[in-house]
Amino acid sequence: MKRTRLQFTLLSLLFVLQGVVGVAQEQVLSKAEAIAQTLENNYNIAVAGNSVLIAENNADLLNSNYLPTVFGLAGTNYSVQDQSTDRDDGGSFDLNNARSETYNASVNLEYTLFDGLGRLYNYRSLKETYNLSKLEARETIENTVLQLFSVYYEVARLTKNVEILEQTLEISRNRVKRAGYQFDYGQNTKLEVLNAEVDVTNDSINLMNTRQLLQNTKRDLNVVLARDLKEGFAVDTNVVFIPKIQLESYIDMAEENNVRILQSESAITLSEYDIQSSKARFLPTVGLSGSYGWNQSISPASAFFGGSTRQNTGWQGGLSLRWNLFDGGTSITQFKNAKIAKNNQELLKQQIKLEVARDVANALGNYENLVEVFEIQEQNVITNKNNFERSKERFNLGQITSIEFRQAQINLINAQTNKNLAKYEAKFAELQLLQQIGQLLNIEF
Repeated sequence: MKRTRLQFTLLSLLFVLQGVVGVAQEQVLSKAEAIAQTLENNYNIAVAGNSVLIAENNADLLNSNYLPTVFGLAGTNYSVQDQSTDRDDGGSFDLNNARSETYNASVNLEYTLFDGLGRLYNYRSLKETYNLSKLEARETIENTVLQLFSVYYEVARLTKNVEILEQTLEISRNRVKRAGYQFDYGQNTKLEVLNAEVDVTNDSINLMNTRQLLQNTKRDLNVVLARDLKEGFAVDTNVVFIPKIQLESYIDMAEENNVRILQSESAITLSEYDIQSSKARFLPTVGLSGSYGWNQSISPASAFFGGSTRQNTGWQGGLSLRWNLFDGGTSITQFKNAKIAKNNQELLKQQIKLEVARDVANALGNYENLVEVFEIQEQNVITNKNNFERSKERFNLGQITSIEFRQAQINLINAQTNKNLAKYEAKFAELQLLQQIGQLLNIEF
């Protein structure tokens, strides 16, 4: 019996030391810090940010076709020929290895003065594409923040469960000591001691498994934060719900702020620009061109002229007009399809609005239900705590068996863990609701 007590004492010290070391090494990672690190380091967000930069570059004036094209040209030709010329007087002139050389260089400019306003609407389309890319990046950030807090609150839940199981294990160890003393003095049987030891073993295993699951979940959180998997930390286990009146004001603005609806509106705008660009194909294109060049040609002697070298430099300019009176119907088809595409986008917007309204209603219903469940679980913990304390008193007085005491202890454990689960599920449901109404990135955590 003394050896058994020594074993349980050493086991207790081991668990206590593990807990102390863990607390000493881990600093609290606040929710605000977690968001900041995610926005700075998360790979999905970084990729989305780069996509926005690409769209921003595309929407620049340098990609608008409003600026002229300036290019240089240079070239040379060299030929060697044998020439034979018959003259009218019956004679002939032969010239072997006659060399001809030409050289040219120029700087050229081309500029479209008018293209039926096509480039105007193309430029506006690029600007709207940039706006759409920002909305897509926002959607990526929202989804990543939700992913972050799904893991963050799971770490918080497991942290609280570890605390509960540590308290449970401590109670079970004290029960082993008490049962051992009572057995030594003949106040109970060996069965009571064995039952207490079995419960300690089960509680120890549950605690070890929960601690391991907690460490695994912390590594999951480090992946979202895109940092070293070995980075140790604790989390803020407190939860504060948004006041109901503030939440209702957000819900009233859901249609104006939901990212999916905003994306559908951007898509309609792009479709309108496509229609205008298609109309531009029916109008003429007026272009301006100019160049400044240098040319040199070296000619060999002929039957009537001696060899010569000629150079010229100078300016050249021109104005052109091109009007496709009929292009086989391609422009008409493109215009009709652009109008149909816009109609499709408007239909999709109505579908998205209906889906968002449903998602908001479902998210609100889930949130309110889980908050109510949490409140019920809070009361359930109070009830089970009172029942456990009374059971503990009666057990110490020998009025109930160890089995009845253990059942009261298990009921309390279940109530406490269920309360933790309900609390973090309710808070996460609140975040899901905030995403649907477009306010997830506008609140303070």
